[in-house]
Amino acid sequence: MHQPRPPRPRVYLAGPDIFFRDCEQIYRDLKAACERLGLKGIAPSDGGLDADFTGSDDERARRIYEGNIALIRQVDGVIANLMNFRGLEPDSGTVFEVGFAVALGKPVVVYGVPAGSYARRVGAAMACTQDATGVTRERDSGVMVEGLGQRLNLMLACSTAMASSAEAALSQLARLIGRAAHP
Repeated sequence: MHQPRPPRPRVYLAGPDIFFRDCEQIYRDLKAACERLGLKGIAPSDGGLDADFTGSDDERARRIYEGNIALIRQVDGVIANLMNFRGLEPDSGTVFEVGFAVALGKPVVVYGVPAGSYARRVGAAMACTQDATGVTRERDSGVMVEGLGQRLNLMLACSTAMASSAEAALSQLARLIGRAAHP
């Protein structure tokens, strides 16, 4: 008797990629990389909206939000592109998706994070100084620049695994999911 193949683990593909002109190619490439690893890549949802959707922007936003929340609940893990987006920080929507997945206990592997510490990147982008206690602060505002040597804010750095590329993130996530499925 033929045993049915177990379903491939599903991976949510988080990131600001949806905003790029070549997003369809980006998702095709990510899904192909998933296939090679025995995974199923799941791109963010458009909320099931048709081209002739006539609702308000608020209704559109709510549908997209609910669609992506539902997808994250259904997947086995998440990879997230946490590249700098419109500044020195990752896309806030992607950061929310990462936090939501982590709160659900899903493994998350991130990529696209610039090398070096966040504090060093801030110091290269704006004038900073160290106060009398050695804390780095923005010179003009006096606001503390998070140190601790992390490449991202510690809440992201401590809750996720980090990889050098999307492909490396998928490989690492495949191992994490495999371990979680077969303790």
